[in-house]
Amino acid sequence: MPIEQELASIAPQTETILTIGVFDGVHVGHRFLLGRLQSQAAERSLLSVAITFDPHPQSVLNQHSQLPWLSATTERVRQLRELGVDLVAVLTFTPEVAQLSAREFISLLKKHLKMRGMMVGSDFMLGRQREGTIALLRKLGEELEFSVETVSPYTIDGEVVSSPLIRQALAEGDTGKVHKLMGRYFHIAGRVIESDKRGRVLGFPTANLEIRPQQALPADGIYATITWVGDKRFSSATSIGTRPTFGEGKKTVESYLLNYKGDLYGKQVQVEFVERLRDERRFPSPEELKAQIEKDVREVEAILSEDAR
Repeated sequence: MPIEQELASIAPQTETILTIGVFDGVHVGHRFLLGRLQSQAAERSLLSVAITFDPHPQSVLNQHSQLPWLSATTERVRQLRELGVDLVAVLTFTPEVAQLSAREFISLLKKHLKMRGMMVGSDFMLGRQREGTIALLRKLGEELEFSVETVSPYTIDGEVVSSPLIRQALAEGDTGKVHKLMGRYFHIAGRVIESDKRGRVLGFPTANLEIRPQQALPADGIYATITWVGDKRFSSATSIGTRPTFGEGKKTVESYLLNYKGDLYGKQVQVEFVERLRDERRFPSPEELKAQIEKDVREVEAILSEDAR
C-alpha cells in the first residue's frame, strides 16, 4: 500500500502532535521523549502520535548490512501503546518512501494526520539523503503552520542512551548495563521447537526457542533468566551458544525452567535476561557439564530469589 494510502487510513479525529522514529527497544531515552510528547499534547489539547517504520529503514537503505533488532514491530507497537501514546502509526518503509523529500513527507503528515506539532531528538533528520534537518523542519513549520520542538539526548553515566549502545552492551553480555539503558530486562520471545533432547538426557530438559535471524541476542553464555509461559513466571537458566561439549553446531537459545512440569513444545514463551553467569565452554565429558549445570541452577535460584525481593 502506498504511504499516502496508509496515512489516509489512519484518519485521526482531531489535530495531532507527533514524533517519528524506529523506537527499537523502546528504551529509557525513547520513554523520556514520549513523556514530553504526551505532556505537550495534553497542554495543547492535541492527540499524541508516534510514527514508526517496518521494516527498519537501514535494512532498506543498506540491504548488505542487516541490523539486528532489539524488538519486533509488534512488540514495539505494544510497548508504545502501553506508554499511553494516543495513536501509534506503523508505516511501510520502501525505496519509494526513502526517495521522498522532506517537504513531500511533511506535507503528507500535515494533510493526513492533521499535524500541528512535531517533537523529535536534537539530531533528528528525515527525507531523501537526510535533508530534513531541524533547521529545514522549522522553516517548513513556519510555512505550513506546525511547531517543531527538540528534546535533548537522554544520558546515563555520561553516555547518550541509544539503540546502538544497547546492542553493544548486549554483544558484550553486560546485562546490568542493558537493564539500566532499557529500564527493564531485555527479553526475547519465541516458539518452543524440537531439539536433540540432550538436556533431557542430562536431567535438565530445556525449551529450545525458535529465534528469527534478525533478532539481537546477548553474547554467548549462560544466564539467569525469567521465562514467562503465558502469565506464569518461572526462574530459568538460559544458554546461548553452540553447545561445544557435543561438537560445534548452530547457535541455539535454550532455557531450563526450574520447577516447570509439562510439555512446552509449540508454546510461545518470553525469556527475560537478568544476569550473566559465565561463558559457554567445552567440558571434557557430559558428566562434568552436568555438574556445572547443577551449580548454575543453584546460582540462578540465589540470584532470582534476591531479585524477587
